Amino acid sequence: MNRPFELAIEDVEARLDEMIDVTFGDLQSQFLILPKGSGFIDYAEFQAAYEVLKRHTSAYSVFTDSTIWAALREDALVFVVLRTILGFSPPEWADLARAERDTDVSLNAARSLDSKVRKDRQMFARYDSRDSVTTRRARALVSVAVEYITRGAPAAAADAVHRLAKVDTNDGIASVQHAANFHVPYAVLLYERYLGRPFASHRDAVSELVGDVMESAIEEQMLRRRISFRKTKRAERVGDFEQAPDFFVPTEQAPTVIIEAKITGDDGTARDKVARILRLGSMRDERLRDGRPSFEVVACIDGRGFGVRRQDMRDMLRVTRGKVFTLATLDRLIENTRLKEFLPREPST
Repeated sequence: MNRPFELAIEDVEARLDEMIDVTFGDLQSQFLILPKGSGFIDYAEFQAAYEVLKRHTSAYSVFTDSTIWAALREDALVFVVLRTILGFSPPEWADLARAERDTDVSLNAARSLDSKVRKDRQMFARYDSRDSVTTRRARALVSVAVEYITRGAPAAAADAVHRLAKVDTNDGIASVQHAANFHVPYAVLLYERYLGRPFASHRDAVSELVGDVMESAIEEQMLRRRISFRKTKRAERVGDFEQAPDFFVPTEQAPTVIIEAKITGDDGTARDKVARILRLGSMRDERLRDGRPSFEVVACIDGRGFGVRRQDMRDMLRVTRGKVFTLATLDRLIENTRLKEFLPREPST
């Protein structure tokens, strides 16, 4: 079966609906596999930190700022366990601390703390002896968490649900003690997973890494084949490009091939990428009309977000003249684009 990048542009136009179907068929759902990233915590690590917190608080019967700080000095990952009991994201926890403790902990500071403790388990053992900004912010977060977890969920209106109305915090510290000392029913676990979405926190933490999968695969191919290229940085401004493409080959000063890369399961994000590719096509055509050196536009895309709108795929195939690749066909990228012009010549024997 032919792919659009193997056909002349006249054949792509003549078989456009077929080529749309073929490309749709190559798209893969990427949600089943997530990169771990540098801050991933496996269950054994989380369980160990949980046991440290349980031991220092006497199975949550002495749940105070001082007992929790003692646990944090032993294992900084207790910080994440405490946040998980609270059930808030780092920015939400920061909001609560600013409102209740008049602290300067920002959303980014809370995110940074949450990330650091995953990588440096002895962080608070060092910081506790200093009156540092990090220590003050962490203490404010711990203090407000202790207060809210101990207090539990207040009565809410009939048409609302309080965020602490969870099996382990609804009735305050008594709920925490019950959850810690008795097996929580599986249906309860599943219900709270339904409310919170499994892997949601980790997906948010590695969202940029998920997006880098395609770019890394392209980069690996060009490095392996010794093709000169320039990979741009996020939100970088380059020359007269309104938004910098992901790759220039060989350089942005004299591009012969421009590559846009994206993996997404969201059709809105996919549409934004298609719009960028269409703008590149307009720039290419304008240069050709003016008799200036131009470039080939290549799209490397994947994820079900690109399979929602046929018209978007039709436009993308037309503007790239069929040069649309997915992870399933990326091994044919170089030989089916002008990238092959930059392959080093093998020495003659």
